[in-house]
Parts: sequence; structure tokens; C-alpha cells
Amino acid sequence: MRSVRARAALGATVVVALALVAAGLAALLVLRANLTDQAGLQAEVAARETAGQLALDVPYDRLETGDEEDHPVQVTDEDGRVVAVSKDLEAISGTGTDRVTPQPPPAAPEKGDDDGDRDDDDDDDGAGADPGRGEVSTDEPDFSNGTATVDGDRADYRFASVEATDSAGLTLTVHAGAPLAAEQRAVASVRAAMLAALPVVLLVVAGVTWLVTRRALRPVEDIRREMAAITASEDLSRRVPEPASRDEVARLARTTNETLTALESSVDRQRRFVADASHELRSPIASLRTQLEVGAAHPELLDVEGAVADTVRLQVLAADLLLLARLDAGERPGNARLELGALVREEVSQRTGDRIPVAVVVSAPEPGGLEVTGSRGQLARVIGNLLDNAQRHAVSSVTVEVRAERGGAVVAVTDDGAGVPEAERTRIFERFVRLDDARARDDGGAGLGLAIARDVATRHGGRLTVAGAGERGARFELWLPGPR
Repeated sequence: MRSVRARAALGATVVVALALVAAGLAALLVLRANLTDQAGLQAEVAARETAGQLALDVPYDRLETGDEEDHPVQVTDEDGRVVAVSKDLEAISGTGTDRVTPQPPPAAPEKGDDDGDRDDDDDDDGAGADPGRGEVSTDEPDFSNGTATVDGDRADYRFASVEATDSAGLTLTVHAGAPLAAEQRAVASVRAAMLAALPVVLLVVAGVTWLVTRRALRPVEDIRREMAAITASEDLSRRVPEPASRDEVARLARTTNETLTALESSVDRQRRFVADASHELRSPIASLRTQLEVGAAHPELLDVEGAVADTVRLQVLAADLLLLARLDAGERPGNARLELGALVREEVSQRTGDRIPVAVVVSAPEPGGLEVTGSRGQLARVIGNLLDNAQRHAVSSVTVEVRAERGGAVVAVTDDGAGVPEAERTRIFERFVRLDDARARDDGGAGLGLAIARDVATRHGGRLTVAGAGERGARFELWLPGPR
């Protein structure tokens, strides 16, 4: 089932079905218990009426048991013998004995003189008592379910058992029943109504869920359709429609448009990168080819130094482009622990061809205060690019300061050149950007050094910024976090 609407409708229908079945079973159980309690109450009333007659010494064959079909009665003595039953009772179960034929009581012993004397004594001891009246037990009766056949009709009954004592002290148990037919009919009717209504309710739930889900997913379908159109046309300037609601679908649409914006920007940047790279590579390649062709035709005119310079420039540009490609691909920096002051001193010491000497100032408040984590080669490349930029613009001085700051370390490269206009301090870190367009390419480079430096700093969790350095000059600050 590939449709979200179908799955949602099926899931809601199953959940509602389970809930209705559970609720229906609970309702039926409660209804059955209430009706059974009512039948038990009727049986108790009938049993106590018969027990009251027994307490008044009404003869067994003259007991009034009411409607025998509605309230069958069975009376047993202490030994379990049946002493009385209601009229037309043919069979019974659930009362402890299934006999329905009264049995005569055991013969009483003949009374002798001693018995007479004992009776006299009993009479004396029982002076003031009511010898002609027994009593009915006030204890909670026992209940049970069973069957009874009255005048050929067999039915289920709820029996109540009540004890009574006659005036002779004989304890009798009255089992009176109340029919359960009404309870069974009511439960069956309710069960049939529930079973008849259940399919209708489930169909309504499924239909409503289908319609609601369809309406809720309509913006998603619009987003999908527009994304398919964007994919087919490759026009990343298009955007998906954003619903006016503030729900998850609206957030999905906004996130999709933000993704499209970032993708469009990335593709445009990639296209500009390819175009600029092709343009930058074309110049040294064309110059090198011209020199080689001239040298092949006229060996005496071959400019070996120029050819070597163009080859070196081409090699540097290819290395820069390769590094940018690796950075764009998400290459992670290394995890080596580096001492930034030592790294700066090492890079400065290797720069023997600089036209202006570089002054290095390292301020370490405590051992290890200038340690950072990252790729040694990439961070060395950043420092080298900053020094190249300073050498290109400085008039008489270049200074590198290394210090600890805010949980990390800072490398600040300062020159006394013309500085960077405040309006250009963001654009200067873009690729292939040279603020002095009139400057010769051989002197100004390809405009990738600062872009590489910023990307490497960002991927190391740091930042690279530029500011003025007093009245003239520029100050580039590289901040890197401490070891993690």
C-alpha cells in the first residue's frame, strides 16, 4: 500500500475498530452484570418471602411461592433433603441438589416420661419466649446461576439461597430463582445493534480520514509536482508554493525553498568557479604555448625564465583549485595538535624571497596556551596566503602576532599598505576577487588565496576577518579554537 492516504485511512479504521470492540465488550459486560444483579435481587425477595412463611411454621404443602414459572423454589433441610418445591417444578440445577421430589421428614422419637420431664424443664427454661415463631437469616444470601424446567419449559435462572429457622429449631434453606431471559434478550439486542452499527461507523471513519488526509496532503502534492517540474527544467530559480498555515507542511515548504536557494547559490558559485578557473588557466597556458612555439621555431628567442614562471604559476593555480575542490567536497581537517606559535615561526623562516622582512611576535601566557587542533598542511597554507597578501600590499613593514584569546589562539597579520575599504571587507574573501583590477596578473595572483584561507578557517571551527590597521594598512586576524 503505497498511498499515504490509504495507509492513514486503514490505520485510523483499525484503531477505531479496536476501540469500538473494546468499548462494546465493556458495555456488554456492565449491562450483563447490572441485569444479573437485578435478577439476583428478585430471586432474593422471592426466597425471603418463602423463608418468612417457613419461620411462621406454614406447612410445606401450603407454601405460597408466587408465580412458579418466574420464581421456582426449592427448600432443603440441614441434611440436604428436599422438603418442598414450587408447583410444576420438573428439574433444577445450580442449587446444590437436582432433586425436585419432596422427601418425608425422618420419624420423630416417641416421647417417654423422661422426655415429658425434659419438656417441662424446657418449658420452664423458655418462659417468656415465643414458641410459635422462627426467624429468617439476615446474612447476605448466596447467589448462583442454574437452570430449571417448569411445566415443560426449560430456562436459565439466577438463584438466591436464604436460610430460615422454624419454631422447632430446624434450619431450612430456600433456593428461589429469577429468570435470566430478560438479561439475555437485552444483551443479545445490544450486541446485535453494535455489530450492525460497527461496519457503518468504520466506513464513515475511513471515508472521513481519507478526505481529511487528502486535504492535508494536497500542499505536499503541490510541492512534489513543483519539485518534479524544477528537476525536469533544471531551473533552480523556481520555488515551491508555501501554504499560509503554520503546520509541518508549511515548514517543509519553507525548508524546501531554503534548500533550493542554497542549491541555486551553490550551482551559480560552481559555474562562476568553473568559468573563472577556465579563464585563469587560459592565460598561463596560452603564454606558455606561445613561448614554446616561438622557441620551437626560433630557439635563440626562447624565454626560458618566462616559461618556467608561467609553469610555476600554472602549478600553483592548479594546486589552489584542487584544494578548493577538496574543501567543497567536505574534506574534514586533521586532528593533530599543533603549537601555533611554532608553526608561524617555521613558515616565516622558510620565506627567503620576501621583499619585506616579517616581524614575528608570540605572546603565550602559559605553556600550551597556543595549541590548536587541525591539519598542519592546511593551516600552514592559510598563514602562507596571509603573508603573501601582506607582502603584495605592504610598503615597508609586515608583522605577525600570535596570542591566546577567548578559548583559542589568534594569528594577526598586519601590513602598512593601502588597506581594504570597509565596503569590500566581505567581498575580498570571495573566489577570484581582486580589488585592484588594474594590477597585473603576475603581481596580483588569481584571487584565490584569501578565499582558501577563509574556507580552511571555517572548516577548523574558526574565523578569518579583516580590519583597518590604524591610519593605513590592513590587519587580518585568524582565530582558531583550542584543542577539543
